[in-house]
Amino acid sequence: MDLGQINPLLLLASLMVAATPILLAAIGEAVVEKSGVLNLGVEGMMITGAVVGFAIGVNTGSPTVGFVAAAAAGAALSMLFGVLVLYLMSNQVATGLGLTLFGLGLSSLIGKPYEGMKAPSMAKWDIPLLGDLPVLGPILFRHDPMVYVSLIIVAATWYVLTRTRAGLILRGVGENHDAAHALGYKVIRVRLMAIAFGGACAGLGGAYVSLVRVPQWVEGMTAGAGWIALAIVVFASWRPWRVLLGAYLFGGITVLQLNLQAAGAAIPVEILAMSPYVVTILVLVVISLRGQHGAPGSLGRIFHATH
Repeated sequence: MDLGQINPLLLLASLMVAATPILLAAIGEAVVEKSGVLNLGVEGMMITGAVVGFAIGVNTGSPTVGFVAAAAAGAALSMLFGVLVLYLMSNQVATGLGLTLFGLGLSSLIGKPYEGMKAPSMAKWDIPLLGDLPVLGPILFRHDPMVYVSLIIVAATWYVLTRTRAGLILRGVGENHDAAHALGYKVIRVRLMAIAFGGACAGLGGAYVSLVRVPQWVEGMTAGAGWIALAIVVFASWRPWRVLLGAYLFGGITVLQLNLQAAGAAIPVEILAMSPYVVTILVLVVISLRGQHGAPGSLGRIFHATH
């Protein structure tokens, strides 16, 4: 094994790229669950965002338009879930699983004509002065815009949830929807908005895979990223900054194991491939055990507006 082939700066820079799709999906799902709704359809929304973003990006020649379309597609699919669970009061777990299966099938259908095509490239931002800094410049300040958008979304989510009245209402709805309803808050409206936000973020995460990280259409290309996002949300105790930590940890281990494979590490490929999942879950379990505040009180419970 030749560890000299592994460039630490490139490894850390690649970490941010590898983590971005999961970070986007996880931060959106964290908001959804904070509102008291459990949406297991993250994988379905991600793969739908991936194929719609790729298709629109290829047809318009603009990855930016592709990302906007992906967010809209993810939000639209999430609204289907929202109507089923909030108005028709279907089981949230079963509906979320059905959404994932629907998204996988829909993406296969839409993506068939685009197999083998290459996505339009998205220019990286080489931030003046900051991008020229030694060590930190290549790691932090020479990425594509979506890496920074994901960080802005995390910071904005933390601020809204912890520092604004809207965030307080959303958390109140998630903790006790009956009490929130009794106080006059529109529980269904708040949850629909949260679900739409979660769907849009999942769509962006999927589009990042197909437009930036891979950049081509391959059926099933999200490869379980939505399920990792769900796990990160739970083990991160529904806290935005812990979600960021979990996503970056997963991204870092993913990039490291790929580099170890390339360097000819004397470790079975199967063990290296599963290491990101195992390490991420173990670390986040330890973190959650040390500071676990519990799930939102109304998470997964059906709200009856007649109460």
